[in-house]
Amino acid sequence: MAFNETMNEMQQQAVLHTDGPLLILAGAGSGKTRVLTHRAAYLIEEAGVNPYHIMAITFTNKAAGEMRQRIDDIVGYGSESIWVATFHSSCVRILRRHIDRIGFDTNFTIYDADDQKTLMKEICKRLEIDTKIYKERTFLSAISSAKDELIDPIAFSLRAQGDYQKQRQAEVYKEYQASLRKNNALDFDDLIMKTVELFKTDAEVLEYYQERFRYIMVDEYQDTNTAQFQLIKLLAGKYRNLCVVGDDDQSIYKFRGANIYNILHFEKEFPDAKVIKLEQNYRSTQNILNAANHVIANNVGRKRKELWTENGEGEKVAFRQFETGNEEADYVAGDITSKVRKGICGYKDCAVLYRTNAQSRLFEERFIASNIPYKIVGGVNFYARREIKDLLAYLKTIDNARDDLAVRRIINVPKRGIGATTLNRVQDYALQQGIGFYEALKMAEDIPTLGRGAAKLKPFVTLIQTMRSKAEYIGVTELLQEVIEETGYVEELEAENTEEAQQRISNIDELISKAAAYEADETREGPATLSGFLEEVALVADIDSVDEAQDYVVLMTLHSAKGLEFPQVYLAGMEDGLFPSYMSICADNSVEEIEEERRLCYVGITRAKARLSISCARQRMIRGETQYNKVSRFVKEIPASLLAGEIRKEREPERHKPTMSQFARQAFRAKPMAMTQAAQVPPVKNFGGNADAQVLSYVVGDRVKHVKFGAGTVKQIVSGGRDYEVTVEFDSAGVKKMFAAFAKLQKL
Repeated sequence: MAFNETMNEMQQQAVLHTDGPLLILAGAGSGKTRVLTHRAAYLIEEAGVNPYHIMAITFTNKAAGEMRQRIDDIVGYGSESIWVATFHSSCVRILRRHIDRIGFDTNFTIYDADDQKTLMKEICKRLEIDTKIYKERTFLSAISSAKDELIDPIAFSLRAQGDYQKQRQAEVYKEYQASLRKNNALDFDDLIMKTVELFKTDAEVLEYYQERFRYIMVDEYQDTNTAQFQLIKLLAGKYRNLCVVGDDDQSIYKFRGANIYNILHFEKEFPDAKVIKLEQNYRSTQNILNAANHVIANNVGRKRKELWTENGEGEKVAFRQFETGNEEADYVAGDITSKVRKGICGYKDCAVLYRTNAQSRLFEERFIASNIPYKIVGGVNFYARREIKDLLAYLKTIDNARDDLAVRRIINVPKRGIGATTLNRVQDYALQQGIGFYEALKMAEDIPTLGRGAAKLKPFVTLIQTMRSKAEYIGVTELLQEVIEETGYVEELEAENTEEAQQRISNIDELISKAAAYEADETREGPATLSGFLEEVALVADIDSVDEAQDYVVLMTLHSAKGLEFPQVYLAGMEDGLFPSYMSICADNSVEEIEEERRLCYVGITRAKARLSISCARQRMIRGETQYNKVSRFVKEIPASLLAGEIRKEREPERHKPTMSQFARQAFRAKPMAMTQAAQVPPVKNFGGNADAQVLSYVVGDRVKHVKFGAGTVKQIVSGGRDYEVTVEFDSAGVKKMFAAFAKLQKL
């Protein structure tokens, strides 16, 4: 097979080493897929291995399909006998033949996420579990994590001794598995776990597959969990011709159960393993690779490697610091427009990468305003996300209850036990009377067909009516916060305690920031009103005119970007507290968490082929409040000689501007107005007899101005410990009480 002219020396070594365990440490952009496909071809054409005895495992159907196509193109006749599949599809094929040996019928059903939720609801009801306290999703997450580690219900119960919450989870886990068996069903985690169980309990079946798969190759090995590792170890136990390909520096899926120690400790499991490093990069310029190398070198838990390329030095990494997130988004939009106009690149050559989906909002708005076509990958349009649509539907109903779709969307959000039959009867009554759906809800007691169902509708109507009355004298931001508090929307998400829930909470925080930015916008025509806010959001959210078949900029999280590459990459929001996140900085195992975040940064940097732009903001609005962050530690790990742009000296925030610590968010969610508790200004003087009050630009008796209520006189300032409640008698709006950091009063 002629590959000498097209493959570098280390790639050739990886292809030629066919016997015994092999670990290929493939750096970003080093051509690992090419190595795997050529290795399969070499086994068949040169080593005389029957294609039937070769197995190649990937993580996604797309990756499996691409590998299958490339092997077919190289090998040709006979390649169809190679087993190329994902972990889950491989296990399904095995279990369809042999699962009867461990008590299931071979015609088992596979439960998807919705099936799991339905089953969990039944179990919680059966066990009389209050799902307001113990969320179904929390149980499912705990069970999934246990299965990733091959912990069955019995072992889980033993480990739960002395921990009431864990014991409750063990009880649910046991009942959940019993129900699955009764229904002859498996969930996705079971597919791996049950295959391992089958191999461990049936030597005949294990030997059959060990004989079948004499040569095994595993792609993206750094993303395997404990169960997948055990599966591979069992299959390779006889012939030990196991080749795993991966990059520990790109292990970023710990939250999905990935165990980085599978790749870090490979030589401990296989002491005779050969290790080959693929360090030549075919994607990026040397300056980009040098930046990536310097950042990842700060991780302790890694196998040392250093990327290099023959692509040339290239441009320096552009670095920009901005005062606000708005300025950052303006810069990115302007830079893309400029480069496209000059012919440097097309829209499709550009990608904006960020840590959380919530960060997309500012970029979406700027791109729409600048007529930049874009597509969100790994997420949906900010205003089309479920939690955003839910909360906007509440605001729409409060503002104008004639929007039947909005009312029907939220009438059971959160769950109020209102059934479809009740809603249909209300709808029928509305049609008969020629009135709107919400008007019919207000008249529920007069609808004869409802009976007891009318009582369930009353709390919803009362909530909306209360909010409608408040909307007359409080701002949009405060109204939104009231809705979140009264509905318990964020509390429910927090109780789930999942990665998805945290992402949704971040999106809600961003919506609050959007409302606060709208109210503070001095360029807005007319006063800040709820109707005006909804109109602005509706216009921004309307991106149906974007033709995704044409040139477009890609917006995505760093997790979604893995495996992709772009000529021009913008890494946005590079600030401590955002990336790395406060959760990782403050975690009990902060060293491990920050190393995972650093690997994510490494992935982001190495997506860039020709040009990389890194940006951050000195202040950013989080949950409607201004938060001050330092430049990300990851940026500071890049030598200044590689950057075009300097890291300015850190400045303390101005004293007259209240700041909010990320840690205050937890208190906010317990009691919304506590969000201002962390103003970082030392107490120095007495305000109207309140010794604990912090420095403000006004005292009792001063004249002040509020963005909504106008001018007034400060009557009282009461300390709340870390924030203070200010009472103001406004000239036209009367007496109002508000928290200082939220009110943003200006002294006249």
